[in-house]
Amino acid sequence: MSVFSLFRGFRSRGGLLFALGALFAAGEAFAARPGGAMAFGGFSGGMAVHAGWVGGGSVRLTTPAGRPLPLQAVRGIPFGMGGNLRCHFGKHLRVGMEGYGTYLNYGNAGSRLSIGWGGLLADWQWHAGRLHPFAGVTVGGGVVRNATFMQPAANDFVTEEEVSFRKYGFTALAPFVGTEVELTGRIRLVFKVDWLMSAGRPQPDFPQGPRVYAGFVFYHGSK
Repeated sequence: MSVFSLFRGFRSRGGLLFALGALFAAGEAFAARPGGAMAFGGFSGGMAVHAGWVGGGSVRLTTPAGRPLPLQAVRGIPFGMGGNLRCHFGKHLRVGMEGYGTYLNYGNAGSRLSIGWGGLLADWQWHAGRLHPFAGVTVGGGVVRNATFMQPAANDFVTEEEVSFRKYGFTALAPFVGTEVELTGRIRLVFKVDWLMSAGRPQPDFPQGPRVYAGFVFYHGSK
């Protein structure tokens, strides 16, 4: 089973409940040793918005007769949002899941690319007063939808020529670093930078680059 196939199962209610159950079952297993170095320490969850800069992708369309059209570079400033849930083990290890939607308008004719993705994450967190930096990686899968226009649409209800639509799945790999800023004992600001990559078969229109996140995270249980 591929990682993407596993992620597609999370979109069903049964798959999501199984993943959550597995995370909390692992927490209970660690908690069986009270005070242990990796004892279950509660959980946290939150949401964040993001922007950044991505590029490196391109789209080369041809007419039905085979005439090549000008190359379109897939690059620019993406926007999106999403959330995460983490279980805490000991003082540093966190394991959980996250999911995001990111959207990019590119070119001069209204082309638009969207990426919906998510997966399982693991990170390691340090503590320095009110600052709590962390680093980790997310592995999962997602879906890319890319609508490319060679000229602006003139009418919403009239079919257009020189338009392409692509949809494909991919295996997601996203290393990240960030920090949390403690506001209260249960509420923190979170800032994060990641780099989403397609770890499977390369696609020419898949853009890559840093994305910067800002949001809130809420803690439950012991820390």
